[in-house]
Amino acid sequence: MNRRTSVLSFFLVLGGLLSATAQQPAKAKRPPNPAMDPIQDVAGLPRVLLIGDSISIGYTLPVRKLLEGKANVHRIPTNGGPTKNGVAGITKWLGTGKWDVIHFNWGIHDLKFMPDGKRQFEPADYEANLRSLVATLKKTGAKLIWATTTPIPDGELNPPRKFGQVKEYNEIAARVMAETGVATDDLNARITPQLATMQNPRDVHYTPAGSEYLAQQVAEEIGKALAK
Repeated sequence: MNRRTSVLSFFLVLGGLLSATAQQPAKAKRPPNPAMDPIQDVAGLPRVLLIGDSISIGYTLPVRKLLEGKANVHRIPTNGGPTKNGVAGITKWLGTGKWDVIHFNWGIHDLKFMPDGKRQFEPADYEANLRSLVATLKKTGAKLIWATTTPIPDGELNPPRKFGQVKEYNEIAARVMAETGVATDDLNARITPQLATMQNPRDVHYTPAGSEYLAQQVAEEIGKALAK
């Protein structure tokens, strides 16, 4: 094969590859989660802020529905992630408006094991960050409600991840909340008897029915705080 034929063959092959690539359907973008949409306050209703990770994202919309006409239910416009994210973003998330009730949680991301074999935030760091966050939240004058971290299934998870013990981190949080006078919404106890039917298999997340079930208690606890 001479040089001219070799070059021609190369470009024919390249053209075929480019054509095949162009014909592949574009990867569909995940639609925006409506739970993240900002809401317009209804004048005269109290303002509530939900802070948390993807578990709280799951119950945001049903909580809004349950408290419709009773409260303006906002949430932070992102996954709250570990306590480090909270420390970095809390001032922006709180904004300048008045909050009547703030329902919040950090935990699952903190106790996740990282590639170095350590949890994303070890217990001492988790406690320090949590104390800092509670101090900031108390300055708002809002009634605060801490949500306990929900269970993580035993065994292999999908996607593959490993976590520390939820009980250990919930005990740390319980001590912080008791010492700072923050009310607790025990979502862990709420959902534990229903895990077999309401938690996705091999996953920390919940079915729509599970999120609705959590939302019922979240809305109830917020309602109690507003009534005080």
